[in-house]
Parts: sequence; structure tokens; C-alpha cells
Amino acid sequence: MNGNSSFNVGLYIRLSRDDGNIESDSIVSQRALLNQYVKENNYNIIDEYVDDGFTGTNFDRPAFKRMIKDIELGKINMIITKDMSRLGRDYIGTGELIEKYFPNNNIRYIAINDGIDTFIDNTNNDIAPFKAIMNDMYAKDISKKVKTSLYSRMKDGLYVSGRCPFGYMKDQNNKNHLIINEEQAKTVRLIFDLALKGNTYHYIAQELTKRKIKTPSSYYNYVWNTKCSSKCISQEKGVWVDTTIKAILTNQIYAGDSVQGKTKKINYKLKKTVKNNPDDYIIVQNTHEAIIDRDTFNYIQTLLPKNVKRPEKKRFYLLDGLLYCGDCKHRITIRYQNKTGRSYTTCDYYRTYSKYHVCTTHTNNYETLEKVILDNIKDVFHKYLDKNKIKDSIGNIKFEDNTLKLKKQIERLELTNNKLTENLDKTYMDRLKGIIDESQYLRVSENIKKEINDNEKYINNLQNQESNKVDSKKIEKYINEFLSIKNPTRELIINLVEKIYIYQDKMIDIIFTFKNTT
Repeated sequence: MNGNSSFNVGLYIRLSRDDGNIESDSIVSQRALLNQYVKENNYNIIDEYVDDGFTGTNFDRPAFKRMIKDIELGKINMIITKDMSRLGRDYIGTGELIEKYFPNNNIRYIAINDGIDTFIDNTNNDIAPFKAIMNDMYAKDISKKVKTSLYSRMKDGLYVSGRCPFGYMKDQNNKNHLIINEEQAKTVRLIFDLALKGNTYHYIAQELTKRKIKTPSSYYNYVWNTKCSSKCISQEKGVWVDTTIKAILTNQIYAGDSVQGKTKKINYKLKKTVKNNPDDYIIVQNTHEAIIDRDTFNYIQTLLPKNVKRPEKKRFYLLDGLLYCGDCKHRITIRYQNKTGRSYTTCDYYRTYSKYHVCTTHTNNYETLEKVILDNIKDVFHKYLDKNKIKDSIGNIKFEDNTLKLKKQIERLELTNNKLTENLDKTYMDRLKGIIDESQYLRVSENIKKEINDNEKYINNLQNQESNKVDSKKIEKYINEFLSIKNPTRELIINLVEKIYIYQDKMIDIIFTFKNTT
């Protein structure tokens, strides 16, 4: 190529949000600098490529992609930027462009302020890789500062996520504060009401779909189905799924608390995110108006395990999800036999691993079992229920408040974790002293960390049990209602009964929600 007029120039301009406060990096200032440079050197401008508001840590930018396409079509053979950081801040990608891609495509690249010109042999070209690394480090530093700022705001209870959770919207006077979206909140309240009645995620999802209630996603993106008949579900409303119901019922944000930090980016260069451990969520209480009162929310969390694994069946069983094997402690399922027209119970663990003889069948006629259990519950309530309150001590049956036991368990686990932490510190010192190598340290430390993490989860569960005190007046109301009707509802049952253990010798233990029998 002879003479400057033989160069067909593409001017590349980029400005990210992080650069927005720097006047010299503005789109206008970059454009003025590049045009002045082209004019002084008598180059031929073919096109201008502007990415406004795009990060330099990756090359997924519309104008940049268009520029690459024009290079491959032979429209341009020279690219000019203000400096290398405008081309990109990823040192690997930028190096690939300057050292390989541009030379292979006979492209001359100039970064004005950095003094880089790939068609001239100068020392500035030699230090280009180091400038690329510095630009990358700058991007990493900015990313850390942004994360720190977001974390600080989350800890202050400010809502910093982009999309609002279903049931809420952003306050027009304060974008970091949530207010109730009444239309969506009605659906949230309905979901919690259905859960209180002992319904499964699947049942609630089907019920909302049948009622043609709009799903959370339908508020953001309508999908029209012109081929859909009048009988099928409108795509405008959407189809509710179990996972959506679960996410709503377990989201503490509906009790008035901000719950953030559920995901994190793999690194500052990638958009991909991964889920955080629930223990790492940033939770601040009472940051906005609650849709569901805290007592109801906490109570529903105790009911969900009774229904979450209860499969959907054509036949309804009052005690489904409450029955457990008294010998192996696994669930007992209820199965219908077409031949006999009767239902029977079976230990789940035995049914899955019967060839290993890990348990026994625990087979019982369900109808008979249900009658025996209901009669037993009624007998206990009739015999020992005071008209006004549940008695603290009842005849020959011994009841025990679990508070002291829970505290002892928590203290024991905390002491164990303290010892594990000391062991972790010792292991690290052994690594520094060369007593063990890196692979040994990693293996041992990961096992210790996992055990500590498991203990912390168990401690949290115990603390939740300790804090979830039952309202005796509510229990009394349920018991009186139970005794006043001939056929108790599932809602009443799950509010009164925690678990029912069935033993192989036909013995039955009923664990009530308000007290634990011993």
C-alpha cells in the first residue's frame, strides 16, 4: 500500500457506563480527536463504528461486530481508536486482535494516545501487551468497586436489582424502595392461602392456570398463540409451573424483608451467573411493606415439607405426606390397588431398596389406618383438652418443651465448628511449613469446610425451630374445629399434626405441631 489515500479507515469509538464521568472519553471528544487525526494524515474515512454504553471486557458489541464484518468484506483496511482501552479491556482478546487477527487480515491499527501503529516499527508497539494488561486490570478494579458499592447498598436494605419481584414495583420517588403492586399481590395472597390449606405446588399451579391468572413472566413478555382454540389456555395469561409456586412461597421478600445476592457473576469478563449458597444471601428485615404477615409466612414454611414431596394422585388421602416409617424414618407412601379396590401403605425406603433388606414393608390397609389415627387424635383431644386452653401437663402423657434441647444441640454444633476452624488453621500452617503439600491441604481443607458448612445449615434449621413458637389460641381454635366436624379437612390435619410414625409392629406415634410427645 503506497500513500495515505490507499487506507480505507474505520473509526472505532466506545464508551462504557464506567467511563461516563470522564469528559475526555465521551463519544463527542473521541469523534473529534479521530476526525482531526484523519484530516491531518489525509486518510479516507469509510465508516464510523460507535458502541455507546458497552463494556470493554468482552467483544459482544454490535458496532464492533459490524466492523469485523466490514474487515472480512474488504471494505476497510485500517482501524483507528483513541487508545487501546477503547478497542477492548480484555488483554487476551485485545492481544489476539493486534498480534494475530489484524496482521492476518492486513489491517493497520492505530491507537493515537498510546502511540501504537502496527505498520511502524517502534517501541510503543513492543509495550502494547503491557498496556493491554493494565487496561484489563483497570476493568477488574472497576468491577470490584462496583461490587463493593452494590454489596454496601444491599446491606443497607436498598433494592438494587433490575427487575422487581412479582407482587412489587419500584417506588417512583425512590428507585431503591419497593411498594406493593396490588394486582400482582392478590395472586401472591391467593397462592399463600392455597398453601395454608395443605395443597402441593403442583395443585396450586394447576389451579391458577385453570383460573387463567397471569403468570409473572406474562407481565413482562406476552406470547400470542393465534392457533390456540378458545378452550386452550391463553398464552397471554401463561401456564403456572411448580417451580414458580415454590419460589414465591419460600421467598422471604413477601414478609417485608429484602433478599438479595442470590446470584453472582463467574468473573468480571463474563455475563454468566451462578447461584449463591442461601447462607450467603443478603437479608435485611422490614425494608418494605409486607404482602404476607411474618407469622403466616413462617408458619407456611413449616407446612411446605409436608406437601412438597406428596405426589399428585387421582385419589385424595387425608394423611398423605404425614406418614413416616417408625423404624427407618423414611416416608410411607399410599398406593391404590386396582385388583382389590383398596389402598395400602408401603415404606418408601423398603420399596426402593427391597433387595437389600434395609427395612420391612410396613403394609397397612389405609382406610383402616386413617380411622384408627383419627380416632386416636380425637380421643387425645377429648380427654385432655381444656375448653379454654391446651394444658401444659396432661395426665399420664408427658409433654416436653424442646427449647432447652434445641439450645443444647446448637451449643454442641457451635463448639464442634470452633474445633473444626482451629483444625483448618492448623492445616494451613502445616502447608506453610511444608509438612503437607498443596494437594493434601486442598483435600483436607475442603472436607473441613464442607463439614463446617453442613453444621451451620443444621444450626440455622435448629434456630428456626426455636424461633417458631406456636400460637396456643390458634391451636385451640383448630382443635375445637377438628372435634366439631365429622370429617376433618386436610388443612386442619396439617395444622395440628407434624408427623405420624408407623412401626412394623403396628404401633403408632403421633407428633403434634404444638408439642412433641416423648
